[in-house]
Amino acid sequence: MTTLHEPAVPSTSVELSVWPASTAEPRPGDLAVGGVPLAEIADRFGTPVYVLDESEVRDRCRTYRHAFPDAEVLYAAKAFLCRAMVHWMDEEGLGLDVCSAGELELAVTTGFPPERMVLHGNAKSPRDLETALRLGVGRIVIDSPSEIARLAAAVGPGGHQRVMVRVVPGISAGGHEKIRTGMDDQKFGLSISDGYAQHAITRILDQPQLELTGLHCHLGSQITSVKPYLAAVRRMVGLMARLREQHGLVLPELDLGGGHGIAYRPGEEALDLTMLARRVRTELAEACAAARLPVPRLIIEPGRAIAGPAGIALYHVLAVKRTGDQLFVAVDGGMSDNPRPALYGVRYAPRLIGRHSTADPARVTVVGRHCEAGDILAADVELPGDVRPGDRLAVPVAGAYHLSMASGYNLVGRPPVAAVRDGHARLLVRRESLDDIRSRDVGL
Repeated sequence: MTTLHEPAVPSTSVELSVWPASTAEPRPGDLAVGGVPLAEIADRFGTPVYVLDESEVRDRCRTYRHAFPDAEVLYAAKAFLCRAMVHWMDEEGLGLDVCSAGELELAVTTGFPPERMVLHGNAKSPRDLETALRLGVGRIVIDSPSEIARLAAAVGPGGHQRVMVRVVPGISAGGHEKIRTGMDDQKFGLSISDGYAQHAITRILDQPQLELTGLHCHLGSQITSVKPYLAAVRRMVGLMARLREQHGLVLPELDLGGGHGIAYRPGEEALDLTMLARRVRTELAEACAAARLPVPRLIIEPGRAIAGPAGIALYHVLAVKRTGDQLFVAVDGGMSDNPRPALYGVRYAPRLIGRHSTADPARVTVVGRHCEAGDILAADVELPGDVRPGDRLAVPVAGAYHLSMASGYNLVGRPPVAAVRDGHARLLVRRESLDDIRSRDVGL
């Protein structure tokens, strides 16, 4: 265990606004999170390393439970999952949204109740469905017509499985075109506009072993406005009203997915969760009253908004050089542990830790160690002008879609994850070693 011997005072600096609430600056140039100096973590566990503030994760779970007291809150496991995270979600009363047999089995073998899980996926494999049925997953979200017959056959004539249908409501929302999923002409869901959603629902109702409990939609990711969610409520309730007219069907659940946007850099906009909860509840109640429908139970699926701001990535600087007008700071990680800048152009705000610098700031581009020109972690950011090899850098808001999207590029091995809380640090996920990589290579 690592213990902070010197008390730290929480910082109110604007520059730390996107860091966990426990972030403090015990001395100039040094940052502590969860009562543990980040430089100490980098030295103890090596770099790159992810740091996860357990209290921040738990506090964000409680914020959701408070904002949506009557809703079912499912943590989107794809953002980041490990056994400790499963345990925290269970203790905080959240369910889980999983997308594969791997995520499902990890959760169940950690002790998470399968009935509190929902299985997603636009192309579920036979193993995904078999595992879900064998373990007793609570609901399966049907994403394509062919899945209906496959699932019904797997359940068998004497079986029973609760399902939902993923609907494409025709709403464009999200921080990048590659993460917008509420419109037609993308791979997820069944469209309202062309009638495929309604046709799929009719087919499900013909399968007695499948119980349709509600509709699901997911508009995209990094949404910072409430308006798209309100539009989704209206369109989903409109479809529910048509289903009652056509089939006499009153669905008890409505899942609005997640995609709640967070700030990655100081000054960036984030979704106002309190406003979202208030306005969605009001819109849902009014739309249902107008359609003369009972109000369905709301389900939401935050992932990034819970894990993202709780995580920090730590690196060591390996090289600093100027090429033309660019000053490059190269670190010992890169696109293998954070592909998001290369995929979506995401921008981060790295910070020097472990020493105090009085040098004037310089505009630099923080790059990774991989054999790609696009291996950039933070373009055109400010760091002290005397940044040098051996320095440590910390990148906040690194808890979501970092390790979960990490790759084995250049066989560098995926980083470990350490949790911090109350002045102690512990390892949650160990570093992937060369022995791990070699053990998978079985042919000569």
